[in-house]
Amino acid sequence: MKVSPSIKAFDPAAPASASVPGSSRKKPSRLMAGLRKWRGFLLAVVLPTALAATYFYAIAAGQFASEARFLVRGSSGGGGALGGALGAALGGAGFKPVQEEAMAVRDFLRSQDAVRAVRQSVDLVSIWRRPEADLPAMLWTDEPSVETLTRYYRRMVTAEYDSESGTVAVQARSFRPEDSRLLAEALLVASENLVNQLSERQREDTLGTARREVEIAESRVLAAREALTTFRQEGRAIDPARESAANVASVSALEGALTQTRAELQEKGAYMRADNPQIQLLRNRISALERQIVAERERLTTGEHAVPQQLANYERLMLEREFADRQLVSAAASLESARVDAARQQLYVARITQPQLSESPQYPKAAFTVGSVFVVLAVVYGIASLILAGFREHAA
Repeated sequence: MKVSPSIKAFDPAAPASASVPGSSRKKPSRLMAGLRKWRGFLLAVVLPTALAATYFYAIAAGQFASEARFLVRGSSGGGGALGGALGAALGGAGFKPVQEEAMAVRDFLRSQDAVRAVRQSVDLVSIWRRPEADLPAMLWTDEPSVETLTRYYRRMVTAEYDSESGTVAVQARSFRPEDSRLLAEALLVASENLVNQLSERQREDTLGTARREVEIAESRVLAAREALTTFRQEGRAIDPARESAANVASVSALEGALTQTRAELQEKGAYMRADNPQIQLLRNRISALERQIVAERERLTTGEHAVPQQLANYERLMLEREFADRQLVSAAASLESARVDAARQQLYVARITQPQLSESPQYPKAAFTVGSVFVVLAVVYGIASLILAGFREHAA
């Protein structure tokens, strides 16, 4: 019997069939090959999307929204320029939109001051920590700081201003429909209080300015009258204009008497002797009249109390008093007008829609959110794949 030669395990001529049974590898299945090929896509896109879908469809609690719309308007003499039938109705009623105040209310509703104002009437912590709320969406702490509560408040409350219609839309979300309506109503009340404060501040500013103008005018009138009284006391003249007119009339009378005396002297000198006592009497009278006229003229035109200077100062003081009186009358009229305007409220909050109870939860929007997650991750994965392929090609 012929014995076949032994074959060593590491003999290169050994046939493949001589290997240990069961050591040959099986060809991987198509499913495993596909999973290995798309493992990056599955891990980066499909798995996060599946986790998001699990949370939003199976875990997340429904959030109920309550929305209200209002308009900030001010009184006006004419119609406003609002958009649509609402603007025509309000404009015809004598109101106009107040864009600056409306935007101020919107900013207030987004601020920490709104949180402080609403907390006075609504327990925000209890509303956002209801038992039915899910952990990721609820307020995590039962004693949050104002800053923490404000950050969460801005997630659950939105306020938008529509420039076309001039309305402010505020929406409040919570885990119960009655809580959402209560919160939206509290936000409306806070907005109305803010507008009332703005209106009150505007009225105070208007009245304060008018009162200051009246005080300035009164001070000017008093100063003008005191200056006029001082002038009359120092100059010893009640009415320099009338007194100067009387003095001028007196000088005119003296000049008339002088002219008449000279005519009489000329008449009597024609038939009387020069040493006649009547001629001498007339000459004496003429000399006296001339001296008196010269003295009166000097008194009126020279010295500290000269009539021209007194008249100029007196007319200046009278003009100042007249202007001061006019200013006081104008300031008093402005104050009265400001009081009339302040008697009625300048700014108003007109509610267009009231907060309502939601019949079904509007948030979270599961389909939209899950779809957005999938699209964003797919785009990011595609971009990353292109970048890595480019690096590999460049390295090769």
